[in-house]
Amino acid sequence: MDRLSDDDLALLLLIRSFELKLLDLFERGELNGTTHTCLGQEYVPVSLRPLLRESDWVFSNHRGHGHYLARFGDAEGLLAEIMGRKGAVCEGVGGSQHLRRDRYLSTGVQGQSLPVAAGVALRLKRHEPGALACVYIGDGTWGEGAVYEALNLAQLWRLPLLVVVEHNGIAQSTPTALQMAGTIEGRARAFGIGHHRVDLFEIARVRADLAPLIASLRADPRPLIVEFATHRLGPHSKGDDT
Repeated sequence: MDRLSDDDLALLLLIRSFELKLLDLFERGELNGTTHTCLGQEYVPVSLRPLLRESDWVFSNHRGHGHYLARFGDAEGLLAEIMGRKGAVCEGVGGSQHLRRDRYLSTGVQGQSLPVAAGVALRLKRHEPGALACVYIGDGTWGEGAVYEALNLAQLWRLPLLVVVEHNGIAQSTPTALQMAGTIEGRARAFGIGHHRVDLFEIARVRADLAPLIASLRADPRPLIVEFATHRLGPHSKGDDT
């Protein structure tokens, strides 16, 4: 196994500790609303962190704390946002799922980010060559029509759109085999979109695997779907659906 750098290890531990603390705070009744932790999936945004630039846009989803922390490392601002306290990223009105900071957006609405990311990618192609829009979705999101509308336009217009699929094998409490016909690769091929599956967990190897693909996307804009075969080790939300 490849040795982790100190920075990567620190970030992985930060995300894991943050998520565990949130579950603890909910259990103690100190948090309201909902939250979806990324336990077991921390390595995905950590692997992508140096491959994404400040000029890139990142679109996250309901399970996005790791995405935010990999982008900004701002645990204090994120916790304040979730708790609705002073110093919060969005003044406490966004909560766990709906964040806006610089070129980072997250939403709790399944599939909503993809059409927005496609529009941003079109703007980047025209005015900021070399920049891309990265959007995180799960395997369950492939049941949303907006996903296919966005992919259709992204391929037609050859947009610099990186779709990162965190395929953890379960949509809330439904196994993928019971809610998805075919495969994500097959659906990508239907649009003529490139697909790359990542079965690795070693961060250095994941980066080496993806670096040339992302560099090519920047040089010759076109959508790319990267599917991570990963695992959700925690509940769907808070302490339910284990």
